[in-house]
Amino acid sequence: MFPKITDWDKFVARVSLVCQFILDSVLKKDPNCHVISIDEKTAIQATERTVQIAPISKGGHKRKEYEYTRHGITTLIAANNVENGQIINAHLGQTRDEKDYCDFVKQTVFRLPEMDRIILMADQLNTHMSESLVLWIAQTEEYQIEDLGEKGKSGILKSMETRRAFLEKEEHRIRFIFTPKHCSWLNPIENWFAKLQKHTIKNGNFSSVNELESKIKDYITFYNNCLAKPLKWKFKGFDKAQKLFNLNCQKFKS
Repeated sequence: MFPKITDWDKFVARVSLVCQFILDSVLKKDPNCHVISIDEKTAIQATERTVQIAPISKGGHKRKEYEYTRHGITTLIAANNVENGQIINAHLGQTRDEKDYCDFVKQTVFRLPEMDRIILMADQLNTHMSESLVLWIAQTEEYQIEDLGEKGKSGILKSMETRRAFLEKEEHRIRFIFTPKHCSWLNPIENWFAKLQKHTIKNGNFSSVNELESKIKDYITFYNNCLAKPLKWKFKGFDKAQKLFNLNCQKFKS
């Protein structure tokens, strides 16, 4: 909520860039370019309430039973097509490692027109800038493997910074855009995760992980058929002259 921003101008430029991609997608400025927002919702608990329906309180207010049994957890990786609001891909499982994420991105891309440009919007988690993703993008863009270097030592694969720069290259057909640190709220998929939490998970009663995952899949189908629509996105970014304030109401230095 009160992030430490070391370079204000760079932060403002990045936020504006992310917002512009979202706005262009919502307004369908380029029908052959698709902005896909991806993230994970981790450790979703399958909880079973001791009493499924708590007694109605005085005045008829809904009451929630807080005694429950845990039956395990699952992790959801989901992709939101910003231009229409639909969830175009979702994966449920126990892990969300580098391979899980890379495989998910590949599956998502394969569901879109083969020749169209694709912008994949994600936060700066290390698995979102992995060696596996770089190798796959390099293959699709016809790079020579020897030009990539070695992870931890040299070239494009050397560090998260070098991998990130490669994945964000504007000339790639499949391009990543990473939101600034402390700005996960900029990623449209987070809006959908909030709806999933409110409509399905928060007051849900699940006797197993399988039941939880089944309810999530049912909600995705229902959402795509009945609720999905483009975002009413109005935020265009921060003013360069107006810096954020910390808890002591002192401006962050750039």
